[in-house]
Amino acid sequence: MKCIELSEKPALHEVAATVLMEAFLAKGNNAWPTLERARKTVDECIAVPNVCVGVLSNGTLAGWGGLRPMYDKTWELHPLVVAPAFQGLGVGRELMLALEQRARAIGLVGIVLGSDDEFFETSLSHVDIHGGNALVELQQLTNVNHHPFEFYQKCGYSVVGLIPNANGKNKPDIWMWKDLTAE
Repeated sequence: MKCIELSEKPALHEVAATVLMEAFLAKGNNAWPTLERARKTVDECIAVPNVCVGVLSNGTLAGWGGLRPMYDKTWELHPLVVAPAFQGLGVGRELMLALEQRARAIGLVGIVLGSDDEFFETSLSHVDIHGGNALVELQQLTNVNHHPFEFYQKCGYSVVGLIPNANGKNKPDIWMWKDLTAE
């Protein structure tokens, strides 16, 4: 696998849009239902000052991800996508390492991400979360059907909060963060 700066590879921008659209649609997520919307996201991700990297496997774009400013020293991971044929092969981990390396190089101290539970894959989507029980439910968070928050935990990210009903009733957004200075 080889990491690349996606902004420097215009020939891969259409491929990146296709990977984004197809990977999310394969999971039943219509965040990028058309190539036009996916192209717009690729264009946003490669724009300055954002960071956007891809991973090539034998010359094929296996996945890509981006960082964009959220706070002065902590930026948001958005998006992270791995082509369905390459999932489970370490591409996501390679992307995370490359993005973290670039984040440190530009002086960031943290990366934040939201990991939506739109398909009732965690214990958080099986209860009615409100202000009074949010912290208790977060402490009892479990993965019930292959939600990606555990992947991020394996990459060193901690659950730091949630937004109840962010994507509809009982569809929270799980917020995670990594301290890049701790390593």
